[in-house]
Amino acid sequence: MKLMKIAPDVLKISQAIASVMGVDVTVVDNNLVRIAGTGRYYNRSGEKVSSQSAFGVALKTKESFIIEEAGKHKVCKQCESVKDCEEYAEVCCPVKVNEHIVGVIGLIAFDEQQKQKIVNKKGSLMNFLNKMAELISSKLTEQTNLEEIELLAQKLEIVLNSVDKGIILADHTGNILSYNKSSLQLFNISQHEILTKNIEDIIGHDAFLALKKNNFKVKNKEFIYQHCNNFVRGIFDTNTITVDKKRCGVVFIFSKLSDVLGVVNDVATGTIVTNFEDIIGDSYAFTKTKDTAKQASQSSSSVIIQGESGTGKELFARAIHFNSERKGAPFIAINCSAIPEQLLESELFGYEEGAFTGAMKGGKTGKFLLANGGTVFLDEIGDMPLHLQAKLLRVLQEKMIEKIGGKSLIPIDIRVIAATNKDLERKVSQNEFRDDLFYRINVIPIFIPPLRERKKDIFTLVRHLLINCNLRLQKNITQIDDNVSEIFMNYNWPGNVRELENTIEYAVNMCNEHIISHEHLPARLLNSSTNITNNKDITPIKSLEKQEIIKALTTYKPSQAAKVLGIGRATLYRKIKEYKIEI
Repeated sequence: MKLMKIAPDVLKISQAIASVMGVDVTVVDNNLVRIAGTGRYYNRSGEKVSSQSAFGVALKTKESFIIEEAGKHKVCKQCESVKDCEEYAEVCCPVKVNEHIVGVIGLIAFDEQQKQKIVNKKGSLMNFLNKMAELISSKLTEQTNLEEIELLAQKLEIVLNSVDKGIILADHTGNILSYNKSSLQLFNISQHEILTKNIEDIIGHDAFLALKKNNFKVKNKEFIYQHCNNFVRGIFDTNTITVDKKRCGVVFIFSKLSDVLGVVNDVATGTIVTNFEDIIGDSYAFTKTKDTAKQASQSSSSVIIQGESGTGKELFARAIHFNSERKGAPFIAINCSAIPEQLLESELFGYEEGAFTGAMKGGKTGKFLLANGGTVFLDEIGDMPLHLQAKLLRVLQEKMIEKIGGKSLIPIDIRVIAATNKDLERKVSQNEFRDDLFYRINVIPIFIPPLRERKKDIFTLVRHLLINCNLRLQKNITQIDDNVSEIFMNYNWPGNVRELENTIEYAVNMCNEHIISHEHLPARLLNSSTNITNNKDITPIKSLEKQEIIKALTTYKPSQAAKVLGIGRATLYRKIKEYKIEI
């Protein structure tokens, strides 16, 4: 604590002491810097006093004392100015705050008359000076407390202004007393204008009356604020401020609905950021698919991803989303075939409270609204019921949704990425899928080739999967042996990458060495390997020929592959064209 903070108060107290005692008064701080003074010391603030002086002794000993005969007292003997001293008498009284010395009050007599005033009153003098020291101490404590309160207020203001929610303090009648910056931004209002408003202007008359009836306690209450061209839909919570059991204010915490839904989405679905670099595979066909997806990520058009189960359709959808302008907004995935038909509509569109028997209190927010500003991934869209296809088409065309049991349309901004493992064109021709919806979602079609058509990627995938499994299962398996490689190349992989992932995880669990061999593989692969020569179903020669050409091209360049196959290069290229093999 520094006495300089209250220098004006110290000067007033010094002048009061001087007028009562009729002597000169000066006060120094704990660094022996003069803070204030009267008489000869009036214009000498800021001077440094010697540590060998009486003030220095008072600071060191923390004791008060009176020098009745200047120059003869023991304190005077160590003073540097003892031979040139003009003082006749002196009194020193330390100023304490919580047992810490923060300064010293000094009374100095410069003539015999002033000296007698000190000597004659020495009985009551020290008690008087102690009271003056306590007064200075209390002033300093008061100033320090005030500074701490101001600092706390500044910190609180910084904290409140760093919160992205609108926070408003109002009295019991709703008059706005204080606010943070986010409130101004949320309601697009000026500092002057917000203080002229009542909280009722923001949450509405009915909501305010209901709030009063509920003792100003509410949580997740929806509100709509409309002023000029500003339309805000959100929720608010309240907390009451009570002092001595009396409510003296209410804190309103406002959140924009889109921000709340974004948090709900993060909690419900997790934010799994996916980039195209996370999609493993460098075969020609697969690279071409990734290039198309990258192009699609720079557009806002609808995308449909086609591919067999296990090829990574959702992975592609996530990569498109997280490499698009919508990457900061929600990505919501929903499997249209995994949810019963009667529940799918409420999952997608949500419902209002009381919309049907069993509806949750407060209603439910649908996936389309949760994804507002972002992307909805509709997996297995081919299994969506026809009546929902009509509603989805309306969403895509009008950019509006209506909750089940709702009375108003809600504007939304979403991008739809659909996926299917079915032939949608065939379903359209059979009247199982709406043709207008098909053309609406089939703006950018992406086809993911099955693993059996890109066997070149198998070993790249195996290396990647081994690294992941080693980390997760705390193993140190470095590779697969040649026999396993041959089995992998001959296997058809009906479950695609998902089946390969399952196979590698099984093998890593079974293997206690550094290399995976055939005994570590699941039985289905070993049985398939055995049945290559012992299969009751005879494989057509053309299928075998295509399989062997793919195998050779996976391992060798075309010229070397032709030699291994025992055919000419021209024949090989003709077969590649005939079987539509990507190289």
